[in-house]
Amino acid sequence: MKLVFGIVFTVFLLESCAPQVDISTNRLTVNFKENPVGINAKAPLFAWQIVSSQYNVRQSAYRILVAETPEDLSGDNGSVWDSGKINSEESINIPYQGKALSAGNRYCWKVKIWDENGLESSWSEIQWWQNGLFSSKDWQGAKWVAAELLDEDLRLVPGIHGSGDDLGNKALQRPVVPQFRKQFELKKGIKHATLSISGLGHYVVFLNGKKPSDSFLAPGWTDYDKTVFYNTYDVTPFLKSGNNVLGAVVGNGFFNINRERYCKLVIAYGMPQMIAHLQVEYTDGTSETIVTDESWKTAPSPITFSSIYAGEDYDATLEQDGWKETGFDDKSWESVKISRGPGGSLVAENDYPLKEMERIEVKLVSKLADGSFLYDFGQNASGIVQLSVKGKRGQQIKLWPAELINTDSTANQKASGAPYYFSYTLKGDGVETWKPEFTYYGFRYVQVEGGVPAGEENAGELPQIDQLTFVHTRNSSPTNGTFECSSELLNNIHELIDWGIRSNYQSVLSDCPHREKLGWLEQSFLMGQGVHFRYENYHLYRKLVADMMDAQTADGLVPDIAPEYVEFLGGFRDSPEWGSAAVILPYLLFKWYGDKQVIDEAWPMMVRYVEYLKGKSQGHILDHGLGDWFDLGPESPGKSQLTPISLTATAIYYYDVKLMAKMAKLLKKQEERKLHQWAEEIRSAFNTKFFDAETKVYSTGSQTAMAMPLCVGIPEENDRAKIFENLVDSIIAGNKALTAGDVGFHYLVEALTRGGAAQLMFDMINRDDVPGYGYQLKKGATALTESWAALEVVSNNHLMLGHVMEWFYTGLGGIGQAEDSKAYKKIVIEPQLVNDLTFVKTSFQSPYGLIRSQWEKSGSDIQFEIEIPHNTAATFVLPTGNVSAIIVNGEKPAANALHKTEEEKTGLLLGSGVYQISCKYQN
Repeated sequence: MKLVFGIVFTVFLLESCAPQVDISTNRLTVNFKENPVGINAKAPLFAWQIVSSQYNVRQSAYRILVAETPEDLSGDNGSVWDSGKINSEESINIPYQGKALSAGNRYCWKVKIWDENGLESSWSEIQWWQNGLFSSKDWQGAKWVAAELLDEDLRLVPGIHGSGDDLGNKALQRPVVPQFRKQFELKKGIKHATLSISGLGHYVVFLNGKKPSDSFLAPGWTDYDKTVFYNTYDVTPFLKSGNNVLGAVVGNGFFNINRERYCKLVIAYGMPQMIAHLQVEYTDGTSETIVTDESWKTAPSPITFSSIYAGEDYDATLEQDGWKETGFDDKSWESVKISRGPGGSLVAENDYPLKEMERIEVKLVSKLADGSFLYDFGQNASGIVQLSVKGKRGQQIKLWPAELINTDSTANQKASGAPYYFSYTLKGDGVETWKPEFTYYGFRYVQVEGGVPAGEENAGELPQIDQLTFVHTRNSSPTNGTFECSSELLNNIHELIDWGIRSNYQSVLSDCPHREKLGWLEQSFLMGQGVHFRYENYHLYRKLVADMMDAQTADGLVPDIAPEYVEFLGGFRDSPEWGSAAVILPYLLFKWYGDKQVIDEAWPMMVRYVEYLKGKSQGHILDHGLGDWFDLGPESPGKSQLTPISLTATAIYYYDVKLMAKMAKLLKKQEERKLHQWAEEIRSAFNTKFFDAETKVYSTGSQTAMAMPLCVGIPEENDRAKIFENLVDSIIAGNKALTAGDVGFHYLVEALTRGGAAQLMFDMINRDDVPGYGYQLKKGATALTESWAALEVVSNNHLMLGHVMEWFYTGLGGIGQAEDSKAYKKIVIEPQLVNDLTFVKTSFQSPYGLIRSQWEKSGSDIQFEIEIPHNTAATFVLPTGNVSAIIVNGEKPAANALHKTEEEKTGLLLGSGVYQISCKYQN
């Protein structure tokens, strides 16, 4: 579609020119976080959003002040950096350019701006950030401490897929889950205190018996031979003058997975260990440091078993009351052992932590034939349980979570990893409340053995369960967008996919929250836009890029999973549609957030990966991998059935090199010309092999075979219309059923959206009679399933195949950005209307502010409400060529303000503000 856009309405320009100061800033961020603690960057990035009631507000200049104290800033003294007045529209990704920053220091900052008319805002509220520890010397002698050490000959890295029964003594030992403590005295008045800490696999930390953080499974998981995350906390409120105690419990996570119960893989980097650095600043200007060293004490915790894949056991009879507080007698505790450490560099974790995000109460409790009880929480999600129980000392309750149930209503773990369970041994002291610390699962049901719900007959005097609660855990990244429409089915599909995203939004973007929990890479970009519209994903995706850089092999391969805890075989390790995330994710981060640094950092990885693909190709054609995984063919789902593996592999190879050429231009790399030529050679080879010039059909003509080349830009321009027409015709001839898989459905959604085939897209998903979203809901699914048919033999909480989430926002809501735009600076809003919907409401929090696109229709009348954030502009495309019936904010625009397009649509350029727009629409 070619658009000829009109100018901004004169009335809005007049309003924006009014000589009054109505402009301020809010949502100030450093590295895309408000007031972050423990960032690694020595040149952090500043950003802010603009607040004004005016229309068409643009920034023309800014001034940033940075100081070490709020008092300096209150006097407008930028003692660390004063940018001066910088003439620029930029309000995101502003790099710090002041004095060298010190490790561990806190800095305060504020900003003021000028609008396009030269009007000056007041200063913003004072904000701050705190640096992390930049190097090993900043840890000031802190040592890794452990309760036990792993013999070097028992180390198992990378891990082994499966049970590991042929490994001899490797990964056989059950690690002790240790408690650590250190009592220390602070003799002066405390001004400020910062704790930097890591515990592998995960830790829970206490200061004087209280948790300074509500994180879950901290720190995030990495390849511990390359990178080890630590976390930073402001712990000032938790300390006191006099005696204090720093305590921690450290569990296994992916650092050690032994050969008990269910295990997707077994691995042993080492035994649980921790490192800590507590910096205390006194009111008299002096400071003191407490670090982990030989003086720390340790003892086994009541957690007698813990596995990220198999569950957790807790024996409350082993509790030692008061161990986290002063006055506890730890003479029986052992001195810690000093570990050589995991080997990877200590790096501040900048992603949002995993947290307990929601509590779900039980919907139904049923007694089973064997005397156990089934708790149905009504929602399949990631998480743990919280148990409140009372009974006799030594009695044990076992809890079996499951996403499905068998025909006899018992827990069904056949496709989600078995056996997995939680167990709790009572201490017999009134009502006891417990929840696991170092594991999670995907489930809806919990089968309870050894306990009886309160109010039920209890002749055997089993423990009485007062309450069992589902605690949903995930990455705590903020919500980015919202969607609602007049179709109950589409709203339910949105929720179905959203639970799939939430359940797999962890320290990696996992495929499922139970049997695997691994960072399969293809979904990171294929589902990327949908994830981005729902959740702020800058920090997680930055982490994914770092994971891939760590995982890349010496010959350039980026494996299908990162971190690569286990080397799978064949296409499960080397599939181009998976490894290409190494090229695509840095580009997406640039498009979404305007971050060019990530491209620069990832450039060597990208170059080595495309060279690796080139070495695997024959005549520029690749023929390995998994292809369109889980497409809907005649056989059981798995490797591609309807589309040649070589087609999807070569298409993504072309797209990689094409994107590399774009990024080379951004970075002013000399390789740009070479990359363009290389991409053209791949495109030519692809068309020669797969395209029938007479029929205008690619290969088998499957949904994937037709849509993917269209989206990555392979067809000749004069063939595109006919190829798209053939795609549409084939879908209609196939009863509008979904057949594309994990790879292809992303491109099918994109192709139909770009082609304006909203009604067809709607017809394909607005049904429950064939495998698809409605079919899954009809079978009782409450989270997106791995297969279109919601098969019980595979996962029923999965991230892939949720690509239509993107369409809800980009298609029905019409929210997007121009080809040459980054971070939604140049917004494009083109809602696609369908006959069966009467209203759609979408919103999205862009880096510049909120974008809203809503529409409602009644007969031939349509009312739009559009919100454009300040410091941006938008192209709004109305679905009508009848310009005489268009009304904007109650007024009819001037004749030269709107221009029709060749497709009987109307383009309008809008500045920032909220607009009520109405028009006539003819289908």
